[in-house]
Amino acid sequence: MPPKEDKLAQPYDLSEIVKKVRARTPARLLAGRSGAAYRTNTQLELREAHAAARDAVRAELNLSTHLGDDFVRQWNLFEVCSRAASKDAYLLRPDLGRHLNDTSRVEVKKRCSKGHDLQVVIGDGLSVTAVARQVPQLLPLLCEGAHRRGWSIGEIFVIRHCRVGILKEIGELLEPKVVVLLIGERPGLATAESLSAYMAYQPKASDTDANRNLISNIHARGVSTEQATQRILNLAALMMKTQGSGCQLREELPAAIRREIAR
Repeated sequence: MPPKEDKLAQPYDLSEIVKKVRARTPARLLAGRSGAAYRTNTQLELREAHAAARDAVRAELNLSTHLGDDFVRQWNLFEVCSRAASKDAYLLRPDLGRHLNDTSRVEVKKRCSKGHDLQVVIGDGLSVTAVARQVPQLLPLLCEGAHRRGWSIGEIFVIRHCRVGILKEIGELLEPKVVVLLIGERPGLATAESLSAYMAYQPKASDTDANRNLISNIHARGVSTEQATQRILNLAALMMKTQGSGCQLREELPAAIRREIAR
């Protein structure tokens, strides 16, 4: 006898509470099965998600294609590169992505002024897709909020083949109070569009991971760009007030975000 079809995952069979759970997470809960295997649709969705993740990691950032010429002109963005000269080198040698190459160091020194309250940097990281999808929405909100607080913002630029540790070098080159690195997260099978905001107060070469703070999962089904903006600005203000960052700093979520998370 052929195995009975598992009807558990059919929408009309699911209880209301299970429907609500599935609506709140991209995880493939109660996907059902055909015998001992996934259903065909589930298997195809997994292969599609895996392909999107590979594409996000392997893609080379192109400012015009991924951010748009108008956006690049509006924010006067320019591009520099880490010591990783290729995508393969970037993936195989993470250490190379934590430092600017010599030409890029000269370019940053020439085009950027020092000592600003906030220095925003955009890194391709492990997902160009995330940068293309989230940065055009997040950056204007972030800069508008910073200006409302009376903060000065350094010249914004993009780093190709970028790893998180590069913010230490940015801190030493430009000496801002707070560095915010917007960087593509490693894609998973839930989304390839997730952006992270790594932050540090006056970062320097001797810092470790414990000296940084992170706001992650910035995407449509995670932390919205509006929420991320509030959290980044509030955390930056706290860093400036306490003159520190990292594990000893407790993020204080705005009341509106706490209510939204609780729902």
